[in-house]
Amino acid sequence: MEIKKIAVLGAGAMGGGIAQVAAAVGYEVVLSDVEQSIVDRALARIGDFLAKSVEKGKITAGQKEEIMRRIAATTGIGDAFAGADLVIEAIIEDLQAKKEAFARLDQVCKPEAYLATNTSSMSITVIASATKRPEKVAGMHFFNPPPIMKLVEIIRGFATSDETVRVLSKVAQKMGKTTVEVKKDSPGFIVNRILMAQFIEAIRLLEEGVATIEDIDTAVKLGLNYPMGPFELQDFTGVDIGYHVANYFCEEFKDMRWNPPLALKTLVRAGRLGRKTGAGWYTYSKK
Repeated sequence: MEIKKIAVLGAGAMGGGIAQVAAAVGYEVVLSDVEQSIVDRALARIGDFLAKSVEKGKITAGQKEEIMRRIAATTGIGDAFAGADLVIEAIIEDLQAKKEAFARLDQVCKPEAYLATNTSSMSITVIASATKRPEKVAGMHFFNPPPIMKLVEIIRGFATSDETVRVLSKVAQKMGKTTVEVKKDSPGFIVNRILMAQFIEAIRLLEEGVATIEDIDTAVKLGLNYPMGPFELQDFTGVDIGYHVANYFCEEFKDMRWNPPLALKTLVRAGRLGRKTGAGWYTYSKK
C-alpha cells in the first residue's frame, strides 16, 4: 500500500515536528491532541519555523502556505484517523497511555493501516499487544527537533513484519531522513541506550565532586566534539524524561547500573527540575 495520508497523534514538540516534515514532502497530514489549544500552538510553531525558512530563502512563501494547507487539525482519536495509511503516535512516554492509544487506533483505523510509535525507549512488542495487527506495528523514533535531526530509528517488535519495516523506512527516507533498523526490541534501542549511560555517568561525576556541571559539559564538547554537553542536552530534552527512562531501564534490565543517581532522583521528586517549570541542571548550578 502506498502511503499518502499520515496521522500524527500528539502535537507537542515531537508530534508537531513530525507533522511538519511529513507535510513538507507532500503527505496529507492529520495532527491531533487532547485539546485544540495544543494543536493550535503546534501549528503556530510550524508556521514560525516555515516563515524563517522563507526569510532564509530555503522555501518560497507559496511553498510555506502549501505545507500548512496539507496539515488538518483535530482533537482526540476519531473519524479523521479513519482514512490514514500510517499513524505515528507521539504522546507522553507512558506505557499504559500508549497501549490505550493503540487500542483505540486499532478500532478506528482501517485494517491495512500501519501504526508506529515515536517512543524513545519503550517496548514495541508491549505497545503492539494492544492491537489486533501487531505485524503492522513498529517503532519510528525521530529525534528532537524532527525538522533538523537526520536520524530515524525503525524498531521491530516481536511480530513486526518485514513489509512494515520496509514501508516505514521508505516513508522516513522520503522525509529526508537516514534510517537504521533496530532488529531486537530492547529498551532504549540504539541511541538512547548509549545516551542514558552517558547521562548517568555525567551525574555520578558531579555527585563525586570530580568536576562541575559546566566543566563536564565543556570537557565533553571539546574532548569528544559533541555539539552539547550531557547536562545541556538533558536540559534541552527534559530532565524528567531522562529520570523516567532511567527507571524504565532499571526495571526492564534488572540491572542497578541504570538506577537514577541520587542527585537526579532528589531534584526531580522535589519538583525542582522538568520542562514544565523551565528549570534544569543549569538552573540548579546557579543556586
